[in-house]
Amino acid sequence: MKLEDIEVFVEAVQIGSLAGAARRLSLSSMAASRSLNNLETELNVRLVHRTTRALSLTSDGETFYPHALSLLEGRANALADLRPAGSALTGHLRITASAAFGRKVVAPMLPTFMLQHPSLRVDLVTTDEQVDIVGKGIDVAIRIAPLRDNRLVARRLADNPRVLCASPAYLSAYGSPRSVTDLIAHHCLPTIGTSHWAFLGGEKNFRQKVSGRFSANSVEAIYEACAGGLGIANLSQWYVEPFIEAGVIQKVVLEDARPEPLGIWAVYPTSRLVPLKVRMFVEALEHHFT
Repeated sequence: MKLEDIEVFVEAVQIGSLAGAARRLSLSSMAASRSLNNLETELNVRLVHRTTRALSLTSDGETFYPHALSLLEGRANALADLRPAGSALTGHLRITASAAFGRKVVAPMLPTFMLQHPSLRVDLVTTDEQVDIVGKGIDVAIRIAPLRDNRLVARRLADNPRVLCASPAYLSAYGSPRSVTDLIAHHCLPTIGTSHWAFLGGEKNFRQKVSGRFSANSVEAIYEACAGGLGIANLSQWYVEPFIEAGVIQKVVLEDARPEPLGIWAVYPTSRLVPLKVRMFVEALEHHFT
């Protein structure tokens, strides 16, 4: 397979048209069409459905697309590693993070990173759903959660301490819990599907059952419920610290335990080497934490 033919296929999928891919790659429409035909002939499958106005992947195209990205990135990695240290990055970097972390942490550090690398294109996908990074062609996912997918490799970037917090109005009405077991009598604000919170007490890890009238799949929705007086939340320190300092909410400190911290992880597909653009982005993110 010619990498040039694969590049036409990938660009056509990303742009949504073969004509657009031809323009971006400085090819004639005929040359781009010939490249795609050559690739389909060599693979002996149809990769895309083509009309005069649109292009969409076939089932075989969906299967081949992540491998096509991998092949192109392998070439980009080889060329990048041969360049002198400090040279600008090129290519397309695809990142995913939770909505809150993407908005409050990743998005603010990206302009500086991208100004240092003006030829680099970046897609940031923010979602509170766990994305299939292998199937979606994502280069790196930033996750704050226990890792369950053993197909992936991960690098711990930083600790993620969590704190219990509530609004002054809630604490005035219901009082502040003093021990973990006191939480049973309080309105708590868990994420959807969560029935227990994890704690550290002394040298032991344990879980406490919690419940309340409101739950959500979004950190930001849980914070708004907390600030509005609906109950006690268990949220990341980086998210709530500005609101605690402003007096919008108050930290709830227990005498016998503290919320178990999580880790902030950079997660990569194991099916390919970690590209230079990903390594440099992760290093920039680590620097941003400090």
